[in-house]
Amino acid sequence: MPSRRSAADIIGLGLVEATNQLFPGLDGTDVKAFTELYSRHFREQDKAPCQFFPGVTQTLDVLKSQGYILAVATGKSRAGLDRVLATRDMGDYFDGSRCADETMSKPNPLMLNELLDEFSVSSTEALMIGDTEFDLSMAKQASIRSIGVNYGAHSKERLEFYHPVACVDSFSDILKYL
Repeated sequence: MPSRRSAADIIGLGLVEATNQLFPGLDGTDVKAFTELYSRHFREQDKAPCQFFPGVTQTLDVLKSQGYILAVATGKSRAGLDRVLATRDMGDYFDGSRCADETMSKPNPLMLNELLDEFSVSSTEALMIGDTEFDLSMAKQASIRSIGVNYGAHSKERLEFYHPVACVDSFSDILKYL
């Protein structure tokens, strides 16, 4: 029987972690079977590329032109992230990425720490942009400043608990905090 969590409570987690949150009584074999079935069903139904929020592409263009290293730390699987980046023709925007099926899932800071190491960037030079408390918790644990985006999965109140530099209403507003 599923727990009484909403979709917003698990958005951002890796699929295994989300499944464990929703179905805490499942054993490892059942979690594996469920996640494989869910993934297969999702891929069959996911025919249209996801839309980005207004200003995302333009802001990424500005950041790339200014020489920022851009990376993705996501609860998606590698196959899921690659599919999104390919269908949106966004692969060239990002210098690196970590996915939940490659390392520890959010809110564990390992994926951020691995990206910092990969690019020889200190935590004080980095900035995490996220729309969930899992993103901002991960950043805080990695000693990375963060910015919350208010229009995503979690409310501004949930994001502010992690003391981000700011919570913004538009993705392009992050440029004010660099």
